[in-house]
Amino acid sequence: MATAAPAVELDAAGRTVRVSSPDRVVFPEQPGRPGLTKRELVEYFLSVGDGILGALLHRPTTLERWPKGWWPEAVMATRADNRGDAFYQKRLPKGAPDWVETATIAFPSGRTADEVAPTELAVVAWAANLGTITFHPWPVRRDDVEAVDQLRIDLDPQPGTDFDDAAAVAPHLRELLTELGLTGYPKTSGGRGIHVFVPLAPRWSFQQARRATIAVGRELERRLPDQVTTKWWKEERGEKIFVDYNQMARDRTIASAYSVRPNKRATVSTPLEWDEVGDVHPDDFDVTTVPARFAERGDLFAALRADRDPALDCSLDAALDLARRDEEEHGLGDLPYPPEYPKMPGEPKRVQPSRDTDRKRT
Repeated sequence: MATAAPAVELDAAGRTVRVSSPDRVVFPEQPGRPGLTKRELVEYFLSVGDGILGALLHRPTTLERWPKGWWPEAVMATRADNRGDAFYQKRLPKGAPDWVETATIAFPSGRTADEVAPTELAVVAWAANLGTITFHPWPVRRDDVEAVDQLRIDLDPQPGTDFDDAAAVAPHLRELLTELGLTGYPKTSGGRGIHVFVPLAPRWSFQQARRATIAVGRELERRLPDQVTTKWWKEERGEKIFVDYNQMARDRTIASAYSVRPNKRATVSTPLEWDEVGDVHPDDFDVTTVPARFAERGDLFAALRADRDPALDCSLDAALDLARRDEEEHGLGDLPYPPEYPKMPGEPKRVQPSRDTDRKRT
């Protein structure tokens, strides 16, 4: 019987982090590429240290943990079935070192939790040793968890569309954001979609940020009706790019820049220059290719860091003005929240259209 390799110690920006079972395979072997070990995963995060720490710095962060590694048949645990191979850790794990700091956040239910809020690179390495491959930070800072400081727009390809379709929409989104006084920064999701983040002055509520995202999505839908949808119900979306406005709701998070995604290539959610969005593919960016890109280009998401220059911050005033015009001139109010939310003020009926017996039929 083979014995596990002894633990190793790695330097994480001046702090020593212990990596247990360093030869455990986290991602299995693929044609032309050996399996990725836990040690190599931790070393990947260290190689993009300024970037991954910048994405998480001072932010309450949910850990997506795959303690046995990822493989094609592995499944994520759910609320209905907790027997999965992976899970989301929303509370500080037991036995965490005393240098792992936290922030107290509130869920839509009103319950609270102390989530990891990274303050140094060693926290990322420590979490990776626990099997964390994807980090899901909140769009707030630990000193004020009610003040949103990032607008996050998720261009989510629906069945029948793919990354190229999202990339075709992205320049139009950039143009619209510019008109609204917002500076967007794109990245791959690591899957089929594109994320565009906007740095905000930390003074906006979750409700305001979500409302602004809905307004942006609706305007994009007006301009590109054959390509974009804001329909919440999947049966209504068609083969379009869905602007997932509920990613700006409380406790909804998006994989951070430089996070690894659970797929066979171990792709990385990678910041992009706007002029390369239409020329790349998510498979171009994985744990083997991103370190060299990061060394060459640096952190293309530095403007989103919690400790950024406030001069980079944008205002939601114009986007919220657009939301008000939608309501006053077009009668377009709120849209449905995710199912785990309590009924929200002003929210329309949360009923699947095909099951809504009161819905007008045409």
